[in-house]
Amino acid sequence: MKNLVLLPVLFLFTLTSTFAQSDSKAIQLGVKGGVNFSTITSDDFDDLKSRTSFNVGLLAEIPITERLSIQPEVMYSGQGFDVREIDQDNAFDTDDNIEYQLDYIQVPVLVKVYLVKGLSVEAGPQFGFKIHEELDFEPNSDGGDIEINQDDSYVKDFDTSLALGAAYKFDNGFFVNGRYTFGLTDIFKDDTLFENVDAKNALWQVGVGFMF
Repeated sequence: MKNLVLLPVLFLFTLTSTFAQSDSKAIQLGVKGGVNFSTITSDDFDDLKSRTSFNVGLLAEIPITERLSIQPEVMYSGQGFDVREIDQDNAFDTDDNIEYQLDYIQVPVLVKVYLVKGLSVEAGPQFGFKIHEELDFEPNSDGGDIEINQDDSYVKDFDTSLALGAAYKFDNGFFVNGRYTFGLTDIFKDDTLFENVDAKNALWQVGVGFMF
């Protein structure tokens, strides 16, 4: 688990250091945080609701030209979905209200294009490392909270997705951003109950940050 956390951080440090050797004065480092609204997209689950959580992390902006930059990030991202009043014929076989927590260390590597001063659009791949999985039942149910270990999990440890977003950076270094991330790979493992289910992560993020 420690290696899963340290690997993305090491990646960000290595990438930033490589570019810094050529043009250190142009690189900016920053922190960011915000709200997540996540779910999974699947034709097999039509009653899922979004889970509200948060994200927080580090980023670097590496200019290539005056208008073009590369922006790698490393962040904790609370994802998953809510199961609300599902009937017994659903794949989850429950009528309890459940929050299915899927927490990741996410590593986006974005191409950032400035349209005008301060305003930019961004897009790029995102690589997710699952660090925690848990079922949280509503307070009045008999289920309680169940933490899912590695051996019992139906969800893959690694996820890939594509991120699209926009941001506005003020002269003092503060910025606001919004982003949509949609999964490119199925989240469920083969040889499990959900092996034939086509399901992918989907995530809206809204946040703020500061570039040093």
